[in-house]
Amino acid sequence: MVRTFFASLVVAVFALNGAVTAQQASQEAVWVQIEAHPNLQVARNRAQDYAAQLADVNGFSLGGTWYGILLGPYLREDAQRVLQVYRADRLIPSDSFIAYSRNLDEQFWPEGSDVLDRGVVAAPIAQTDPQTTLPEAPLAPSDETPAEARRSERLLTGEERRELQVALRSAGFYNSVIDGSFGRGTRQSMSDWQLNNSFEATGILTTAQRKVLMDQYNEPLISVGMKRVSDPQAGIEMEMPAGVVAFDRYEPPFAHYEATTDDLAAKVLLISQPGTQATLYGLYDIMQTLEIVPLDGHRERGRIDFMLEGHGEAFTSYTEARLESGEIKGFTLLWPNGDEARRQRVLEAMKASFTRTQGVLDPAAGGDTVQNVDLVAGLEVRKPRLSRSGFYVDGKGTVVTSADAAVGCTRITLDDEYQADLVTSDTDLGIAVLRPQQALAPMSVARFRAAKGRLQSEVAVSGFSYEGKLGAPTLTFGTLADVKGLRGEAQMSRLALNALPGDAGGPVLDAGGGVLGMLLPSISEDGKQLPADVGFATDADAIRGVLELAGVAVEDSADVSDIPPTEMTRIASGMTVLVNCWD
Repeated sequence: MVRTFFASLVVAVFALNGAVTAQQASQEAVWVQIEAHPNLQVARNRAQDYAAQLADVNGFSLGGTWYGILLGPYLREDAQRVLQVYRADRLIPSDSFIAYSRNLDEQFWPEGSDVLDRGVVAAPIAQTDPQTTLPEAPLAPSDETPAEARRSERLLTGEERRELQVALRSAGFYNSVIDGSFGRGTRQSMSDWQLNNSFEATGILTTAQRKVLMDQYNEPLISVGMKRVSDPQAGIEMEMPAGVVAFDRYEPPFAHYEATTDDLAAKVLLISQPGTQATLYGLYDIMQTLEIVPLDGHRERGRIDFMLEGHGEAFTSYTEARLESGEIKGFTLLWPNGDEARRQRVLEAMKASFTRTQGVLDPAAGGDTVQNVDLVAGLEVRKPRLSRSGFYVDGKGTVVTSADAAVGCTRITLDDEYQADLVTSDTDLGIAVLRPQQALAPMSVARFRAAKGRLQSEVAVSGFSYEGKLGAPTLTFGTLADVKGLRGEAQMSRLALNALPGDAGGPVLDAGGGVLGMLLPSISEDGKQLPADVGFATDADAIRGVLELAGVAVEDSADVSDIPPTEMTRIASGMTVLVNCWD
């Protein structure tokens, strides 16, 4: 198929996989990025449209949910030429730019292709004769003479001059100090930018050219509709991406601004509440329990302010708050991953424009909203992947728990507060041993029975049946149905009691408070669902053996006399701990 090119300067079309010299291949390959979309199918369709009239069209994942359409790969000089000509002929968007292979991930267009490491190809815009000089691209008419441009330039403030340097640096034309002084380096970068944008290279930007440059620089902000938003109830004014978020509701201490488009799942929270330093510190702690603040990220807390960053699989969040005159005010920005450059620009604008005005959200407002134990001011509390029970086995806080509660976890916590490390595990026995990162002093520790319990004797399991919702362990009573497993396993006992998943990992106690074993998670035998009142426990001898290998000394209990229920509750509650496994 013959492709027709509309650019007047295209004088030769080279094959897509045309040979290049060894010297060329050794140079860094660059690309011309022309579009990016958060939807893969949209990106595929746009790549197909471009491929109908342009050569060297490729599509790559840019990370997260963003997909880019690029031309290339070319040598830097060829890429600049392609950019200049295609822009001038309006074959590609005016905000297209040079991109690098290091920023590209898996290729999605053309399907089955992988051209990242193949080396550069010859650009479709080239000279057929080395002696022939191509005509320059048509230059846009200047709105001012150089003398007029200099006069208008003198009216710029120092801040405006520095902003122009920042914009030139962002576009890749300036790499020196941002000082607002238009010396030789700044003039050269202006000249290079003018050539790249089909303007006469005078080294002095006219009024219109300065607007084009700043529009290019501010395109990330323009694309999300950044504008100043005033929220008198919260007492805050600031720049906000109003094109992608809009006010939704008040749930003190937050004003919620939710996403208005499926293409960009952003969110803004304005923080506003009366308070003291204690209130500020409490907010700092509470924010870190929320899903909107992933665990991975930098944290800072000062005397009157704090900052939180969170990097999750799908999004990145930033929160800052400050206490002034008895009022805590700040904001949170959530932004989808894969759009980091735009997120940084939006965040910078929000931070720079944040202004405190009169007023603060009433803490009593929003009382008619739907209440949920898993929500804080309308925000989801971060939940563990798995919650189990465990029990202390020595005075240092060493814990025995179910193996599934500790293996493969990014983070393990005890009682929602103390982080713990996995010391060892035996998946065959279903046992894991944890050590807290700080020394703990349990109210009581397990005392293991030297012998198995008596058949049909009463036993109790101490565990967090409701996975921490009640804040304390509960006792579930039953009987010892067998001193071995269904298949005759000697290191297992069968119980007759109605335990819940959260009880797994908890101690199995006899009537004297001695530990007979550890409750295992529900077991399915050959695809058969066992009755609800059937449970299994790993015996005390098996637990003792794992602990000895880990170098943990345990206490035995020789006293077999029954104890009153209140004493049983005290012993069981003192040794039982909630174990959470976090992703």
